Amino acid sequence: MATFMHLYSFLAILLFVLHPLQATTTNHHHHHHDKLKSLHFALFQHETINKTGYLIVKGVAGPPVSQTTTPFGTMFAFQDPLTLKPNYASKVVGTSQGTSITSGLDGLQSISIGKVTLDVKKHKGSISIVGVTHNTKPSNHPVVGGTGDFLFVQGYVTSSPVDLAGLTVTYKIEFHLYWPPYASLKP
Repeated sequence: MATFMHLYSFLAILLFVLHPLQATTTNHHHHHHDKLKSLHFALFQHETINKTGYLIVKGVAGPPVSQTTTPFGTMFAFQDPLTLKPNYASKVVGTSQGTSITSGLDGLQSISIGKVTLDVKKHKGSISIVGVTHNTKPSNHPVVGGTGDFLFVQGYVTSSPVDLAGLTVTYKIEFHLYWPPYASLKP
């Protein structure tokens, strides 16, 4: 009986303490009608094997190394130029650098981590991305951080193959960037 009374007393006190908290949190509704600042544009990444991209560790199973595949477990590092047009000789406005590890046994998918340094549309800084890249199909990568003018940026980057033939492969990189309202506050 004493245990039941102790439990009953504890529940009554807990209910009393939490009830005002619940009322406080449910009565405050915040409606933000502010439009988020956004930036949308596309650049082209050019990766040349043994010039801007290097195979660090060769994988253990799967297809051989080609322009579109690497064996499972392969580690690849890159520092590729980003241009305004698909032509390698067009104006360079940024750099994509990072690493990827082949995570698909078919050799077509990799877990990628990258830093994209940009100087475009009056914005200068870098964004960090992470995600799974498919070598022959479009892939979305979430933006996980930023520096400079891209501090607090959110969004995603879509990487799509444009030209997979030859020594240099080209990908179209579409940026979909959004700044939360607090990002515009100056200290």
